[in-house]
Amino acid sequence: MPTLGKSLIILGLVIALLGVILTFAGKIPWLGRLPGDIYIKREHFTFYFPLVTSIILSLVLSLIFWLLRK
Repeated sequence: MPTLGKSLIILGLVIALLGVILTFAGKIPWLGRLPGDIYIKREHFTFYFPLVTSIILSLVLSLIFWLLRK
C-alpha cells in the first residue's frame, strides 16, 4: 500500500499544480500567443491552434515527470 499512497500524493500535487497554472494562465501575456502559434481569422470563421505553446508545454511536463521519476 505504500506505493499507492505515494502515487496518490504525486497525483494530488500534479492536480494542484495544474490548478495553479490554470488560475494564473490569463495573467501570463505570452502564453498562447507565441510566434509559431497558428491563428486564422476570416469573416465568419476563426481558427486557432497554439502549436509552439503546445510544444513548450510538452517539454516542460516531460522534464517535470522525468525529474519526479528519479
